Amino acid sequence: MNAIKKNFLPVRILAIESSCDETAAAVLENGRVLLSSVIASQIEIHQQYGGVFPEVASRQHVRTVYSIVDMALQQAHMSLDNMDAVAVTRGPGLAGSLVVGMNMAKGIALGKRLPLIGVNHLESHIYSAWLYQDETPNPPEPPEFPILALLVSGGHTELIIMKDHLVYQRLGGTLDDAAGEAFDKIARLFGLAYPGGPSIQNAAQTGNKNGFNFPRAKLEGSWDFSFSGVKTSVLRTVRDLEKSGRPLPIFDLAASFQESVVDILFQKTIQAAKEFKVKNIIVAGGVSANQSLRERFMSQKEFPVFIPPLKYCTDNAAMVAAAGYYRFVYGKTDSLDIDVLPTWPLTYTS
Repeated sequence: MNAIKKNFLPVRILAIESSCDETAAAVLENGRVLLSSVIASQIEIHQQYGGVFPEVASRQHVRTVYSIVDMALQQAHMSLDNMDAVAVTRGPGLAGSLVVGMNMAKGIALGKRLPLIGVNHLESHIYSAWLYQDETPNPPEPPEFPILALLVSGGHTELIIMKDHLVYQRLGGTLDDAAGEAFDKIARLFGLAYPGGPSIQNAAQTGNKNGFNFPRAKLEGSWDFSFSGVKTSVLRTVRDLEKSGRPLPIFDLAASFQESVVDILFQKTIQAAKEFKVKNIIVAGGVSANQSLRERFMSQKEFPVFIPPLKYCTDNAAMVAAAGYYRFVYGKTDSLDIDVLPTWPLTYTS
């Protein structure tokens, strides 16, 4: 792999993302330089359901994917003839949603005779740390291996070691709810809007994070996480307050719950970074947009931390293009008969 790495080519990747409820496309140059990124969100559509409705999501992808890809090419001032490969999210994700993006990518690859690259959604989030905008005057240095990645989203909470590009070692993950899923459930308990992450963060801004002492599941001896305990503790506290007839201190509850989740994510990640002697930490995924989590990691000085800009924390195609680039230059392309993998583990992709 190192021999190939010395011969990175200046290539342009068109990428498509449709793993859940965002339809996205992007054009990336040389693995880092973002020429365009277009995202069509379905949040307003799914808010009425209190979460993503899979069948509705896939139908919406069908309606928008062609125009989103076209917009990404236009914003990059390029056409399909300028592309060297097409990358697409293969999994994990919602099966119906993944199929829409995959079929679009296959059609482009077949019609233009471009290499096809199936990308793991989780590795995409990690590679969001490599992105920067085309007009950036002083491009940042990329992360340096070995890297510890904390992936935190609605579906995943995992600690991953990367010793080189596309080489992943899973240290641990959640044993129950993912962090983002816990945010969604607690927001629903509080009567706050979906998605729960932004709603909890907004409510917590004026709350007292020490108002309630919710538990932190440390799970000594492992790198796993558990959020069922804090979720149950919040539920019992709410029920007790309701029985007493007292009004719910939503702001304090939200701030205290958020503090519990952020604290265990931070403490466990820093502990693993020390144990495995990594050089850099990457925090990525939808929950990495949480301001309290970002501040906690950026305030420590022991490890350089890479957290993507807010617009690249949630699902997007720019990160798919970044991961796709490295798969492309290492010769990891796919045939047109590949299928989506809704439960694809990251450690099986290298």
